[in-house]
Amino acid sequence: MAKLAPDLLGPVALELARAVEQLPGQHGMPGGARYELKWDGFRAGVVRRDGEVRLWSRNGRDFTAKFPDVQAALEAQLTTDCVLDGELVVWTGDRLDFDALQQRMVNTAATVRRRLAPTQPASFVAFDVLAVGDVDVRPMRWTARRQRLEALAGRWVPPLQLSPVTADIDEAREWLDAFKSSGVEGLVVKGASTRYQPGRRDWVKVKHRETMDAIVGAVTGSLRAPEVLVIGRYRGKDLEVIGRTVKLKDAQAAEIGKLLKPAGARHPWPDEIATHWGKGSKTPLIKVQPRSVVEVAADAALQAGHFRHPVRLVRIRAELHPIDVPQIGEDS
Repeated sequence: MAKLAPDLLGPVALELARAVEQLPGQHGMPGGARYELKWDGFRAGVVRRDGEVRLWSRNGRDFTAKFPDVQAALEAQLTTDCVLDGELVVWTGDRLDFDALQQRMVNTAATVRRRLAPTQPASFVAFDVLAVGDVDVRPMRWTARRQRLEALAGRWVPPLQLSPVTADIDEAREWLDAFKSSGVEGLVVKGASTRYQPGRRDWVKVKHRETMDAIVGAVTGSLRAPEVLVIGRYRGKDLEVIGRTVKLKDAQAAEIGKLLKPAGARHPWPDEIATHWGKGSKTPLIKVQPRSVVEVAADAALQAGHFRHPVRLVRIRAELHPIDVPQIGEDS
């Protein structure tokens, strides 16, 4: 692979997807739509070179050491130097388990990693190929890349697998419903004639959406014209932050702003919160009396009762009292 571009030797720049509300039709993507499952895991670029395999995160982190079981499987089953795009996942029974995957990521001690590998084994699901041998296949059509990926994966056995794909929108809709119970987040749709474009969002994703009720505990922006709602639910007597909304529309902000009242000194939340929302920075909060209930459209990906992605405000539930909102875990 000596002739490959430096960005194919690791870390690997990966193509991204933009969220859409509606599933594109069969002719809604260049060359025709191809529908794949959206896995609930960690995106990974895999580089095999001279028999050695390295795994890279979407943000360029080398996390090979955290997944020695997957590395070993890739080194054993990949017989050709290549660069793959896919997802690291952990299964618990017949359901994807992001919490278990997260434990594999956060534990840094080698002894812990060796203990978790057999008890929480990870799998690698491949859905694209960027290079085969010393050939950069990113300029090729998706259909040509898929043929090469299928050839590479022809004899794979778990923990390696090839992500299924279909050109039939009816089958894709069946997948959207059938695989929801397995923890699959939704579908990713690609154009059959498109090239692989690192860093661009030419793919689209349609994620499972469901609504739930939550309590407004704080906002960002101002009390009368909030930009974002920080929502919570009770766990016993403690009100926990479970997520935040995307930026509100002006009409939504005006409507909810009329109901909010500043919190007293006994509000349980801090004045600012450290969160992944702002790349690890601390976001100042305006705490409010936790009396207003809202309905949100929530991403299906939950981690211990908390949302890993922003939610969308659907409506204010003025008829509900905070006591009417289920506690964390009660309606999961």
